[in-house]
Amino acid sequence: MTDRTRVAVIGGGQNCEHDVSLASAASVQDALDRESYEPVALTIGRDGGWLGSGGEQLGLSRADSLAEALRIMATCHVVVPLVHGPRGEDGALAALCDLAGLPCVGSPLRAGALAMDKWATKLVAEAVGVRTAPGRLVTRADAVVFDGPVVVKPVAAGSSFGVRLVTGEADLEPALCAALELDDRVLVERVVTGREVDVAVLDDPDTGRRAGPPLEIVVADGLFDTATKYDGSAEFVIPAPLTDTEAKALTDAALLVYEALGCRGLARVDFFLTADGPVLNEVNTMPGMTAASQVPKMFAADGLTYPDLLDRLIRAALG
Repeated sequence: MTDRTRVAVIGGGQNCEHDVSLASAASVQDALDRESYEPVALTIGRDGGWLGSGGEQLGLSRADSLAEALRIMATCHVVVPLVHGPRGEDGALAALCDLAGLPCVGSPLRAGALAMDKWATKLVAEAVGVRTAPGRLVTRADAVVFDGPVVVKPVAAGSSFGVRLVTGEADLEPALCAALELDDRVLVERVVTGREVDVAVLDDPDTGRRAGPPLEIVVADGLFDTATKYDGSAEFVIPAPLTDTEAKALTDAALLVYEALGCRGLARVDFFLTADGPVLNEVNTMPGMTAASQVPKMFAADGLTYPDLLDRLIRAALG
């Protein structure tokens, strides 16, 4: 052990967000202040096996590699789990750290599981008075009749994988099939007309819980899908041009949902801002964390640099 804080940074994962997670993990490792932190890289392969900092397979089987990864994690002071999506962001890694007695950045098991499940998130939000898009839960056994424009999305997937806007009857079945390839449950929601505005919530060890400046997503074709997220065509406007009333309504709703789900550390709460106020879209308990991602940009606009944001997340977990 050194005088620096050893930080296990976990990326990869067994889901469609594997590459996105690798980018987040690499960016975090590079940005950590080397005077204070010593990053220790761990990667979960697509097959579930764990890899070390040099890309070497840890152990001869998945169970062996997990055991070796835990041994390495036990030499660290804190874990930063940057696996987006199922078997990571859904609370799986938070639970592993909890069982091992390791401090972990981000939300605990319950909040991760609830927020990853878009249907459960809708139920929690509605229960505390935050509106969501009208929709229904669908499985392979259900018949769905097209009766107007809808958005089809997997219940538990991120980065907009499997999300499709359906404006005609002929496109409904292909959209359902694509979503069902990623999850056995799918949401079919009415299209909400409004501006896409995100609010990031941070448990700041220095100032207490706070929200960053809201961010508006502006896209040419109106759908912020997987391609648009990563091809650079979307414009992020920070701070979003909002009235004081709109900004307060969005921030209050974000904080309310964050607390109701039991989130901790950090989360990005995504809304549609309609003429009647905010409508919750979804909650990300481990959003993209590269320097170019939405959350770091939001707090940077508030004067908090990317390395400082990481520092506060780690100190909050250790505290």
